[in-house]
Amino acid sequence: MKRDFVNIGTRLPRIDGIIKATGEARYGADLSLPGMLSGKILRSPHPHARILGIDTRRAAQLPGVRAVVTGKDTTGFKGGGIGSNGDEPYLAMEKVRFIGDDVAAVAAIDEEIAEEALDLIQVEYEMLPTVDDPVAAMGPESPLLHDHAPRNISLQTDLAYGDVDEAFKKCDYVREDRFETAPIRHAFLEPHAALASWDQSGKLSFWGSKQSPYFTYRNMAKAFGIALNRVRVVQPYIGGGFGGKNEMFGVDFCAALLSRRTGKPVKIVVSQEEVLYAFRQRHPTVIDIKTGLKKDGTLMALEADIVADGGAYLSIGAMSLYLMCAFLCVPYRLPNMRTRGRRVYTNTQPSCAMRGHGVPQSRFAAEVQLDLAAKEMGLDPMDVRLKNALKPGETTPNGFKITSCGLEESLVKGKQTMARWIKERPRQTDGKIKRGIGVGCYGFVVGPRLAGHNTAAAVVKVHEDGGVSLMTGSTDCGQGSDTVMCQIAAEVLGVRMEDIQYNMVDSDVTPVDPGTYGSRVTFITGNAVRVAAEDVRDQLAQVAAGALEANPKDIVFRDRQVFVAGSQQRGMPFSRLVKTAQYSGIGKTLIGRGYWSPKGIDVVDFKTGRGNISATYSFGTQIAEVELDTTSGRIRVTRMAALHDGGQPLNTMAVEGQLEGALIAAVGHTLSEEIIRQDGQTMNPSFLEYKLPTTLDVCDVEIVHTDVYDDQGPFGAKECGEGIQVAVVPAIVNALYDATGVSFKRIPVTPDRVLEALGKKTRGLE
Repeated sequence: MKRDFVNIGTRLPRIDGIIKATGEARYGADLSLPGMLSGKILRSPHPHARILGIDTRRAAQLPGVRAVVTGKDTTGFKGGGIGSNGDEPYLAMEKVRFIGDDVAAVAAIDEEIAEEALDLIQVEYEMLPTVDDPVAAMGPESPLLHDHAPRNISLQTDLAYGDVDEAFKKCDYVREDRFETAPIRHAFLEPHAALASWDQSGKLSFWGSKQSPYFTYRNMAKAFGIALNRVRVVQPYIGGGFGGKNEMFGVDFCAALLSRRTGKPVKIVVSQEEVLYAFRQRHPTVIDIKTGLKKDGTLMALEADIVADGGAYLSIGAMSLYLMCAFLCVPYRLPNMRTRGRRVYTNTQPSCAMRGHGVPQSRFAAEVQLDLAAKEMGLDPMDVRLKNALKPGETTPNGFKITSCGLEESLVKGKQTMARWIKERPRQTDGKIKRGIGVGCYGFVVGPRLAGHNTAAAVVKVHEDGGVSLMTGSTDCGQGSDTVMCQIAAEVLGVRMEDIQYNMVDSDVTPVDPGTYGSRVTFITGNAVRVAAEDVRDQLAQVAAGALEANPKDIVFRDRQVFVAGSQQRGMPFSRLVKTAQYSGIGKTLIGRGYWSPKGIDVVDFKTGRGNISATYSFGTQIAEVELDTTSGRIRVTRMAALHDGGQPLNTMAVEGQLEGALIAAVGHTLSEEIIRQDGQTMNPSFLEYKLPTTLDVCDVEIVHTDVYDDQGPFGAKECGEGIQVAVVPAIVNALYDATGVSFKRIPVTPDRVLEALGKKTRGLE
């Protein structure tokens, strides 16, 4: 749908691009305050142990040390969970539950002395039995990590819709498989950093690398027993998050506690090694899945049992588990579905949200199994997907209401892309190289409703020279949302991008915001910005109507000009109108306020799974082409195509950047990334051993936007860059099946696993 916009739908550079490229942007580790101390955290060397005693006397007596704190110095507040059911102390109390658990913290005049002080803290542990396998952890003889969780099951979700047993009886084809996904890292390049300072009035100021700073704002108040107006959280630039910087962590709490104890600002910067072994991971899973179809490819029923390794603590795993189960109903028409999900405690680092938030794991299993079923039935996998694709106006059995939906269009275009690639594929000349093409599809939320506050807010102030200041409570953690917010405000006010100044989060002045998660910022905060800009525009239209003798509804704001519709010569520059408004009569302060929350959505019901949790959903199809060397097991993704329904792109270049980043990251998830542990110890805690994709792994990418306009989205936009990752893994795995005839049901698909699978096939053991 063509729209006549100036700032929307174009290719615009990011507003923070120059600052970041030149090194001017200041991240958490770059900040300092007068008299600042350095902090360090002592972490557990054991996966499971009881703390019998902690002796901090030698550390406290070291010259240069200003404070040492342990769990006994806290109020006992526990973070994590959704609501008030946290289970994670910011400093360990009676037990440690994984290698890396926070035990004590020190503040000293410099980092080296703080590091030396850690070696002087003596902790007496009583070793406890450990378990690092989620299936084994549910056994009757397994050690319990938390007394409140029998069989170590931290959360359980049981969803059932339709008559599953009867539906399977009517199926012409039924298939059952087990799939496994490995633990992986968020792999942001900026490690966690926290700077805290208490003033003499008892107010805490905090600067930290937080993609949802108001989470920390609330938890700081709870952890220290103070009012919210005594907490100020300021957001510096953030070097990536991907879900791993949503929560408040021990590093944040310890910086604040040490500052309170010393009366000095305290900064703690976590090493990248600490990030990689002591912070969050994506949930590893074991998924047993059963799918039934009619002989024409109609999906009839699906049943799944999902065991998710939650690690030592809850984090926000309730949402992760729910989404794993609920999105088995999307993106296809599925009348009968039953799934049991269990999130299990183990003695490993806690699992949390990561790009796609649980959906990539379960959709990997469902999409790969669908391909296997289609090919065994002699059907085209693309045709099976087209036959079952959800369409606008449909409702899934768990209550997701599908409004705008470009899935069918993306599949049609994907089928054309696949046919073209097959024609372009090089002729096979070397029997050692196998080539294949695969497909995966997805549907994803656009701002799900968790509970409580779900509204975004924005404030727009117009200065007397026509410049504009914009504030929201949302965080740009690398996705480019600050730029998009400026585009929306500029479009509504009829000014240019360079006229907008965006102010980052400062809880003393910016509106409270739920956070940056679930692809909500562009959709929800973008609408709040639109409303705020419309508010101030309407105020100006009243002034313009009086000056131009016209109806306020006929006033047009465009390209720094304000004029009467149909009579452009009857107008004035935007800056002149602003001065007229502010200098005439008693004068007018031009401030617009906007609040927006999607209508018609339900709070997540983790027990029944029923309810429409998102105002709209994104969809898409992913095509991948691979080459596999049968002698070495090496796999190369040669090209990918993302056929994406993200509504109308607000900034085409930014959307492409998000999609390309998601695709290449998912290549790593499919082929190389895995946390390797032995007896609870992470064996690859650096980017030398943890195999992230590099520029050498980047392939050609084709991006196609479907012609979908979402009525609720700001200027028709939905999410981009998160949902597409759901489809990449199965597309690559299905391409490997196309190339070799071998089905890979565990990711990552590493060269050794390839060679093992090919050997079994050769020996007829697959």
